[in-house]
Amino acid sequence: MVSCRKEVESLRAYVPGKPIDDVKKEFNLDKVTKLASNENPYGCSEKAKEAIIETLKTPSLYPDGNCTKLRNAIAEKMNVETNQLVFGAGSDELLSIIGRTFIGPSDEAITCTPSFAQYSASVKTMGGKIIQVPLINHTYDLNGIVDKVTDRTKVIFIANPNNPTGTIITEKEQLEFIKKIPSNILIVLDEAYYEYVYDDNYPESVPLLKEYDNLIILRTFSKMYGLASLRVGYGIAHPEIIDYINRVRGPFNVTTGAQEGALAALSDEEFVKNTFEANKAVKEYTYRRLDELGMDYIEGHGNFLMIDFKKPSMDLFVELQKKGVIVRPGFYFGMDTYQRVTLGTKEEMDTFFEAVEQLI
Repeated sequence: MVSCRKEVESLRAYVPGKPIDDVKKEFNLDKVTKLASNENPYGCSEKAKEAIIETLKTPSLYPDGNCTKLRNAIAEKMNVETNQLVFGAGSDELLSIIGRTFIGPSDEAITCTPSFAQYSASVKTMGGKIIQVPLINHTYDLNGIVDKVTDRTKVIFIANPNNPTGTIITEKEQLEFIKKIPSNILIVLDEAYYEYVYDDNYPESVPLLKEYDNLIILRTFSKMYGLASLRVGYGIAHPEIIDYINRVRGPFNVTTGAQEGALAALSDEEFVKNTFEANKAVKEYTYRRLDELGMDYIEGHGNFLMIDFKKPSMDLFVELQKKGVIVRPGFYFGMDTYQRVTLGTKEEMDTFFEAVEQLI
């Protein structure tokens, strides 16, 4: 039998949200509501759909390996230079590339737990050691991270908002933290849910790049823009960091459809505004319903909530599936009485609450 590298032996495969068709078949259901993967329940921009369809006319051609049009558009929107951008098949691919670029055997990286599992995977794959600091009040413990910094530390991962808890660190907290970190350590600011946040204390990280050259900010088109199936994300950093990452990044890693779809989605400000307002309204509605039921939850800043059901998450996960609702059990995050619930449409949340009320 062929063996793998020892670093791979310790890894666990990522477990995605359960597919709708699997649940329909398993429980003989006609309709299933999926609230498990933080997808956009409102779809994507019609402009993006039209742009994607247009690219199907030339499937034999390689994509633009430089993502030139999308690069120029994001550079203008973010007020950065074009050489400060790198693109990936989702921001999770960029996390993997960051690991391959900056982590070697015996190197260390630091993050908090629970948080996005790919931080750990990107480090362990390269033989590095991941240091995981427990959250405090479901929020990143920045002082705890600072205390773990050593001369072996190469990368620090910060999810803001955090997945799965949905909490944020403030502008003041982030700036104070960055000032404490040596300039030779890369700080990854993962802002996958940036577009959903409406808290005035949430940081605007991009301007910090003018002063701190050890930052990389990650964003994605999978969430607010509703292009999860296309896999396109991007990073913003100092040109030297981008150059290092590009030496490792594979050629043509973002498809033509993804590039053109993202470009069109970026220009459709009305779709983004409507999705933002709808998500905000549904979140407030969900808070009210949970309060009426006397249920505990973590106030979140993305398009999902962590809800404490006070019972084993895998058991309830199955019971909800039987009623046609897929959520994400807290078991996977070490929060075993919680379920992470994507904020769907109001109709989808009514379906969720109908199932919940029957079960509790």
